[in-house]
Amino acid sequence: MAKIRHRRDARDRGWLRDRGGAADSSEVRSAVLRFLAIGVITLVAVLIPVYAWIHGQAEQRALAEAILRTHQLADFTVGPLLDRDVRAGDASAISRVDSGVRPWMADGSLVRVKIWSGDGKILYSDSADLIGDTYPLPAWSPDLLSGGREHAWLGQPNGLDTVNEAAAGELVEINVRATDAAGWPVIFEAYFDDEAVQNAQSRLMLDVLPVLVVSLVLLQMAQLLPAIGLARRIQAGQTSRRRLVQHAIVASDFERRRIARELHDEVIQDLAGLSYALEAEERHGASERRALTGQARGILLRNLRTLRAITTELYPPDLERLGLNEALRRLLDHVADTGIVVHSELSPDVPSDKDRIAVLYRVAREALANVVKHSRASVVDLVITGDAVTTSLSIRDNGRGFDPAAAAPGGHLGLRIMRDTVQMTEGSLSITSAVGEGTTVLVRIRRS
Repeated sequence: MAKIRHRRDARDRGWLRDRGGAADSSEVRSAVLRFLAIGVITLVAVLIPVYAWIHGQAEQRALAEAILRTHQLADFTVGPLLDRDVRAGDASAISRVDSGVRPWMADGSLVRVKIWSGDGKILYSDSADLIGDTYPLPAWSPDLLSGGREHAWLGQPNGLDTVNEAAAGELVEINVRATDAAGWPVIFEAYFDDEAVQNAQSRLMLDVLPVLVVSLVLLQMAQLLPAIGLARRIQAGQTSRRRLVQHAIVASDFERRRIARELHDEVIQDLAGLSYALEAEERHGASERRALTGQARGILLRNLRTLRAITTELYPPDLERLGLNEALRRLLDHVADTGIVVHSELSPDVPSDKDRIAVLYRVAREALANVVKHSRASVVDLVITGDAVTTSLSIRDNGRGFDPAAAAPGGHLGLRIMRDTVQMTEGSLSITSAVGEGTTVLVRIRRS
């Protein structure tokens, strides 16, 4: 018997060590993966606004370059050629302007050129069919003609005068103020291919993004080792706490077995022998003592049955052999023997993992023991349900209830130990109760 107990204790210690080591490795790995995932999310969250900033900066830089180029063309090439003849629509004068503009359009970056008078008349366009047409000027035109800021934007042309430009897709439109040979202000409108903007964006991306990405990745890697160390330290504390709870459970079961064995092998055997002696005395002893002997023997037999019931309750059942549902039925039979009406609903879909079965059984045993000892209940309901993810066990009584926020009387730690045990299996245990309204114990655990 001692060898059997030694093997069982060694098996329990091995189970604790294996569970603890596997949990340590798994949880540290999970913590590191969570850290890396957060790092990736942070990297993306940083890069998105940076990308938007680069996109905007490149566009502004390209627009500034286009404005500068438009000013050069307007002020130094075309402006001196805008004379009265051009305003009058003279073909030779317009041809001279066209000869000055065409070289700037040779590489394809400059798509369209228009020169507007202050009254909305197109004085010149590289598209000859527009020359002489009049269109309403935009709202910003008076400000530009009076010396205001240039107007520049990137988009799809959609005005009445931009039918020819619309087929080219997105363009950079630049409007600057220029003066003709006589000093009169005109609007010089130029359309550039958006390739310049895209090239500027690409160059800026190549200049900034690699450095930023490498810096963030190096920062992430520099933080990884301290994060692993912190995760290990936190996990060590959790593992220590978990092992203490596991040892408490194993020790509790071991102590239950020891007490049950001692009661069965010593006290119950002695009392059984005493009952036989009293029976013999009752039959063969003096007649005047038979009534007293029979009464003593009856009291002894009742206490003997009570001790045997306690021994059966103390000794943990073989859950692997019985299964969870049968073990719960036996617990409920003991409760029914006390006069409490028992209702049960047991699902066949229960966990197969022995550790989770043990947790559910221990919670049920503790809760039902409390019902019998403290609740003064007349009815108790036990329901166990399961699906592909979780298993739920609910124990509800109609007893006097209690205040869950109050301290456990007499240092009672049973439910507290059970809560810690349930948490080790990634589950939860809740106790709902109020004075005079009964108590409900609900445990949920993840399936293995």
